[in-house]
Amino acid sequence: MNFIDLKAQYHRIEADVKQRIEAVLAHGQYILGPENQELEERLADYVGVKHCIGVSSGTDALLVAMMALGIGPGDEVITTPFTFIATGEMIALLGATPVFVDIEPDTYNIDPQRIEAAITPRTRAILPVSLYGQCADMETINAIAARHDLPVIEDGAQSFGASRNGRRSCGLSTIGCTSFFPSKPLGGYGDGGACFTDDDELAKTMREISLHGQDRRYHHPRIGINGRLDTLQAAVLLAKLSLFPEEVEARARIGQRYIELLEARGAVPVSEGHGRLRSPVVAPGNTSVFAQFTIQVADRERFIQNMQAAGIPTAVHYPVPLNQQPAFPDAIGETPVSSEVASRVVSLPMHPYLTEQDLIEITETVSQAVVG
Repeated sequence: MNFIDLKAQYHRIEADVKQRIEAVLAHGQYILGPENQELEERLADYVGVKHCIGVSSGTDALLVAMMALGIGPGDEVITTPFTFIATGEMIALLGATPVFVDIEPDTYNIDPQRIEAAITPRTRAILPVSLYGQCADMETINAIAARHDLPVIEDGAQSFGASRNGRRSCGLSTIGCTSFFPSKPLGGYGDGGACFTDDDELAKTMREISLHGQDRRYHHPRIGINGRLDTLQAAVLLAKLSLFPEEVEARARIGQRYIELLEARGAVPVSEGHGRLRSPVVAPGNTSVFAQFTIQVADRERFIQNMQAAGIPTAVHYPVPLNQQPAFPDAIGETPVSSEVASRVVSLPMHPYLTEQDLIEITETVSQAVVG
């Protein structure tokens, strides 16, 4: 069994992918070809914002967003420790300090009730992560940010396609950032990412930063990076967009069915905070694309061994919070919930092509592996 099945998707769009790639090979505009503009227009329309800027990765999307906001040495950015390192890494790369705020125990997203206490005169932005496929409580976060005149950057690398109260991820804050890494809900065949905003000036600045700080050929009013999205990746993503709405619906349906089957086999919702096996929850007002389907178990190493013996792959997202990583020796923030969750979480196979029989087999194996 595959943890993620990209081949099943490819078989459905193979002809379109090949046709679009061949079009790029024919016109030869491998950098900033016409596919880039088409993709940006379609993605901006999908998210519901004015501007989309395609970039070279989700990591670079975060970097470009923070550079556009002028974040640098001496500044602080409030974020979560329970995420992939790219989130905190880009803050530190700019010479700023990540300030880690603990998470909600049920959604795994940053706890908005803890943010305000972490704000100082050096705070320059709030950077929530919409983890595992559902958005953070962006309304509360935006309200806090507005009181303190701070921008909000949503790291939507895992939630692209999800919505909160009818508005889509990456269109919920000052800037939204996402990743097109192959395993993401909308993934290319290599690295890629995008920044989204309704702010005309920020959009112009982010585009210039992604093009070596250039506003016209050989004229560089600012320092930038080589952060462009390759035309070939844009072509692949255009092909994948035809399936994306259907896959978003499938992910939500499969995630809910997973939860039903697990709870029928004795799992309790993670929000209840007890039990040897805890299933995920989707917060009110949220939809989830279940970028990962993540449960909690009491004895993770034994559980993983039992699952492996039964031929079911697993993964851990994420075993060590960022404020415990050696790259952040002077990390700011006490995060006991993150530490506890990091010792228990484990992700199960998740993609839009899982069948009912797959889900039955996986969940039966899970219930046996936990007992073992």
